[in-house]
Order: sequence, then C-alpha cells, then structure tokens
Amino acid sequence: MFGNGSDTGGQVGESESGGTTVVWGFDATVAQDHADQLRTALHEKGGLSDDIRVEFQPGQPDSGKRRSTYNRLLSSQETTPDMFMMDNGWGNIFIQRGQLANLSEVLPESALSTIENEYFGGFTETAIDPASGDLFGVPLYPDYPTMLYRKDLVEEAGYNPTEENWATEPMTWKRWSNIAAETQDVSGVDYGFTTQWDIYVGTACCTFNEVLSSWGGAYFGGRENLFGPVGERPVTVDSDPVVNSLNMMRKFVHDESFDGQFSDYGGGFTPTNILGWIEDSSLAPFVDGNAVFHRNWPYAINQAASEFGDDLGTMPLPYGVPESEAQFPGTGGSTSALGGWHITVNPNSQKLDAVTQVIQASMREEFQLFLLEVEGWLPPRASLFNSETAAELEPAGGYMDTLRVAGENTMARPVTAVWNNQSSKIAEQANRAVGQEVSSSEAMATLQSSLEETERDN
Repeated sequence: MFGNGSDTGGQVGESESGGTTVVWGFDATVAQDHADQLRTALHEKGGLSDDIRVEFQPGQPDSGKRRSTYNRLLSSQETTPDMFMMDNGWGNIFIQRGQLANLSEVLPESALSTIENEYFGGFTETAIDPASGDLFGVPLYPDYPTMLYRKDLVEEAGYNPTEENWATEPMTWKRWSNIAAETQDVSGVDYGFTTQWDIYVGTACCTFNEVLSSWGGAYFGGRENLFGPVGERPVTVDSDPVVNSLNMMRKFVHDESFDGQFSDYGGGFTPTNILGWIEDSSLAPFVDGNAVFHRNWPYAINQAASEFGDDLGTMPLPYGVPESEAQFPGTGGSTSALGGWHITVNPNSQKLDAVTQVIQASMREEFQLFLLEVEGWLPPRASLFNSETAAELEPAGGYMDTLRVAGENTMARPVTAVWNNQSSKIAEQANRAVGQEVSSSEAMATLQSSLEETERDN
C-alpha cells in the first residue's frame, strides 16, 4: 500500500457560482476538441459531483516543452493548474524533486487499494517515489508496443498463428527469427522485420531497452534500480546479456557469425535502414506491404489494420531468456517499453478536496472505457481489456488480447535527473554496435565508462 491514505485533502476554492472549478493541465488536442465530452463523462460516468467543474488547460503538444512549463509553474509555487497530465517518462523527476503532492496522503484507502491491486504494476511503478514507496501519480493511460505481422504471409509460409496462440503466448527470439527469415524468403517481400534504431531517445528508452531486458540484461542492475539512487546503483551495460542482445540484432541485420552462438537463429532479414529509422519511417515499409514483422506502438495497429484488415496480426515481443534464467532481477521474458501518462497534483492547489474527487471519478471503469472508446487511450487496468467496449472498438478491439499481455510485461526507462544525458550516450553506442562500427562488447565497454561517469558526477 502506498502510505495510509485519507478521506480529505485540504481547502476547496469556491467559484462565483458557489461550486468549485478545478483546472487540469491536459493534452492539447483533446482539451481543445473534446473538453465538453470529457467534462460530461466525468460527471455521468465518473460520478463527479455537480458542484465541481473541470477546466482542461491545453498543454504544449511537445512533451519536453510541457515538462519545462510545469517545472516553471511548480518552481514558482503557482496554485494552478490544480492537476497535471504528466508523461511517465519524466514525471518521476518531479517526484524525486519533491514538487508534487503526495497522493498516499490525499487519496482514500479504497482508491489506493484499487491502484495497487488492479492497475498494471510496471506502469504504476513510474508514479511511485522510490525512496518512500509513496504514490505521487495516478495512472491515466499506458502506451506500449507490440509486434505487428502479416498473418496472410506467415500462413502462406506454413505457420498457423491462431492455433499456436501467437496473440498471447510470447515466443523466443530464436523461433521468431527463423519464422521472419523463412517468411520473407517465401513471400519475396523486401524485409522480414522493420523497427527503430536511430540515434535518438526512442532507442535508449525503448527498442534497445526491450531487447536487452528480454535477454535478462539491465542498464543499472535490474528493475529495482530503475529510478536510482543515482551514484549508488551498479552500471551493468557491459554484462553478457546486454552484449548478447546487441549481437542478436547484428545477426538479424547482417547475418553475422559469433563463433556459432546464433547459428540456429535466422539472420539477414532486417535492413540497415533501421539505424536511421524512428517510428513513422520504420512503419511506412510495413504499411506499404514490404515487410513481414514490425515493432511499434498501438497507433500503428490502426494504420496497418486499415491496409490489411484481418490479415494483420499482433503478438507480444519475443524474448531471449525466460524470467527464471535472467541475470538481473525483474528482467527476462517478453518485454515492452513503457509510455503513457499519469495524473499528478499541484501541492500548492487550494482545491485538494475537489481534486481528490476528480481523480476518483477518472478512476471509474466507466470513465476509463469512455477514454478508450473516444480517444483510444488504453485503460491502466488489465480487466478492462476483456470488456465489451474494448471488444467492439474498431479496429483495435481485435487486438486487445495482445495489448493486455504486453501491458503486463512492460519495462520503464530508468528516468532520473541524469537520464537525458545518459539516453543520448546509450542510443549512440547501441547504434554503433548494430551498425558494426565497433564490436558489441567494445560499444558497451565505452558506454559502461560513460554511464559510470554520469552516475559519479551527479
């Protein structure tokens, strides 16, 4: 449990009409286009009192700029917005700086228990203070990738995804690589696999993070050290699992030999283009019908489904070793990187009672299903992926089983005050390794020294 909880949370500011207006820093597009729908849904589906009105304040579309604005507002102790939507990729920095309200002291026990018992644990972890264990954010909606594939092409190559439960049962990278290589050969498409491996934050936070974690590797010694303490956690990027994960990617791209280590893996089916690809550039060949498999976020499912219909399949990302064989705690098995947004609270707000009620309204299942239906925002609890609303959602409803499994197997980026510096170093060395500029072990030795320096000098 995240602290003791309480049923009251401070003063309530009064509006001219006698009610209370809560200002919520929100997604720019949604706040501008759907504010009335959201407001109505909070009352009708979330049970929010008619005495409370929510105003959605549009934040900058760029996540980094929004972070800077919120930092300025909180540093100057502004009282509004009363609430924020914060990216899970940087919200933890505000937590570690002590800039947010402690929700373990604000929310009632019932709400805290619901979050602890029903929400995706890996997502909730990014809203918890690693030092105290207290909760400082309520998960609003998560985001994480899956593996998309051409079901028609793999079936023509002799595979049966439905009978083998590809949608929910992760397979090893070894088996998957052989399927990718063979299907590319049989189908004659340009690529067996497209993904992202450019020198940008997406490689550090996500694609490389997924691959190394699925091999039982870790940036900083395992899940328990994701959020620090900086300078007191081990740097472990030069470990065998991390090097193995990079060598596997080199096998996929260059069909490279490593003294027989990957001799039973498929290889040479991934283009060198991935070294300069990010999300949209890597998606284009797949949507154009030129690839068998593609790793991307849920938005890609909608685009691909419009092209392929029932011929589009999804599966959890493959893995290198099972959790039972992972070298570092909390790693191994199918692993998806973690995106998404939390609800956080301004500690200077004069309306904490009302804010608490808005948060609880947003936690109602009916409201979360509304967000799924209207905005396409995935719910933060696994049970809702089996709902009738989710099943009827077009086209994502047909892929909810995979999305649920992926949501249960996420790995957050290791966000601390030094992450921006570290992520650029990680992406550069991961790119150099897969690009064959240096060996994987050399790249990771260089990265090991760089990360140790950033940890030591913080």
